[in-house]
Amino acid sequence: MKGQFSFTEGPILAPLLRFVFPVLFALFLQAMYGAVDLLVVGKFAGAEDVSAVSTGSQIMMTITNLLSSLAMGITVFLGRKIGEKDRQAGGAIVGSGLFLFLVIGLLLTGLVPLASPLLASVMHAPPEAFDLTVQYIRICGFSSVVIIAYNLIGSIFRGLGDSRTPLITVLIACLCNVAGDLLLVAVVGMGTKGAALATVFAQMVSVLISFFLIRRTQLPFSFGLSRIRWNGGIIGKIVSLGAPIALQDLLVGISFLVILAIVNSLGLVPSAGVGVAEKVCAFIMLVPAAFMQAMSAFVAQNHGAGRIDRAGKGLKYAVGVSFLFGAAMFFLAYFRGDLLSYIFSSDGAIIAASADYLRAYAIDCLLTCFLFCFIGFFNGMEYTRFVMVQGIVGAFLVRVPVSFLMSRLEPVSLFRIGLATPCSTVLQIILCLACFRYMSRKQRESSRH
Repeated sequence: MKGQFSFTEGPILAPLLRFVFPVLFALFLQAMYGAVDLLVVGKFAGAEDVSAVSTGSQIMMTITNLLSSLAMGITVFLGRKIGEKDRQAGGAIVGSGLFLFLVIGLLLTGLVPLASPLLASVMHAPPEAFDLTVQYIRICGFSSVVIIAYNLIGSIFRGLGDSRTPLITVLIACLCNVAGDLLLVAVVGMGTKGAALATVFAQMVSVLISFFLIRRTQLPFSFGLSRIRWNGGIIGKIVSLGAPIALQDLLVGISFLVILAIVNSLGLVPSAGVGVAEKVCAFIMLVPAAFMQAMSAFVAQNHGAGRIDRAGKGLKYAVGVSFLFGAAMFFLAYFRGDLLSYIFSSDGAIIAASADYLRAYAIDCLLTCFLFCFIGFFNGMEYTRFVMVQGIVGAFLVRVPVSFLMSRLEPVSLFRIGLATPCSTVLQIILCLACFRYMSRKQRESSRH
């Protein structure tokens, strides 16, 4: 299949980078989703709209990340079968995965709109922005099936070693979202509602075109509508691999929502400032996030082929390259966070608040290149329960307590609150190093026997 990589033989760095760049560009475009919403709303609407879009999109991002993490079970399972040369199992894996996520999507379509006032209340959405926040969540919630299909397609193709098809689908979605935002927010003046409708419309168009592309793509296994059915064994394996990752991402996402709720209680400007900073962070963390996804596919294939040594070499390459980008992002975010924030808002107070928070996130840029690559490695090795444990420990033993304590120190500083994130990353890296040493020792012992 065109665009598909085999990671089990030949050079390591060049194929890995060729796979990473489409993933990176796709993540960039995906980040543009929320960014364009906030950018257009920040330029053509008020602070209450900025707060509503930032809080509402953060909630929807948490739900989307949960589903994407569960779909990682398909990426890892499919990648391992490709590495084992058992490609005929692919059709059953994809069909069972589609059935599972269709059911989940239908459930969320009913639940999220009903729960939107509760979600906004839990997030302590500022009174001025409460109704707008509910509106954003409700509109996006009605499109849960579309959101799931949009993310599931990418997971399937990355498992096959194809990072180009997901890039095409995300590019189409991003262009549609930009056009929708400019029309509905800037021209029609619909504010928060327009931003939400533009996002839903863009993803719907992307999914329809994605299915068209899939029909024209020659897959390395037979697949038809008859394959979309319940298969207890396959679905059980997908869930066993994806559920720990999903639970970890859900709880980590909740920890960030707790931080946002803490900041929201400080007032409208801090709320909008952190919302802007989070959009900036979505961009400065792109490279390690891309390597995390790439490592999952790379390691899964090599794990299936029994090339654990090759998987370890790929990890070293990934850390080295992503650290170079992390250092550049550190200097940019720490010293010129105001310029980055100005992209999304023209309000001086919001820019100042965002830049203060970004200085803490800049430190995390130097750390996530290690953490994210380790997470991708462990996912590919099917150590997903460890990934869950380290994420939960970092979130609830460090990130939430530290952010809460810092919010109680006078004068309140968003920089100090933001330091909770790099503090948790340090602990997670220590846990990852310990697990990697344990895994390496086991591998050496098994090779001697």
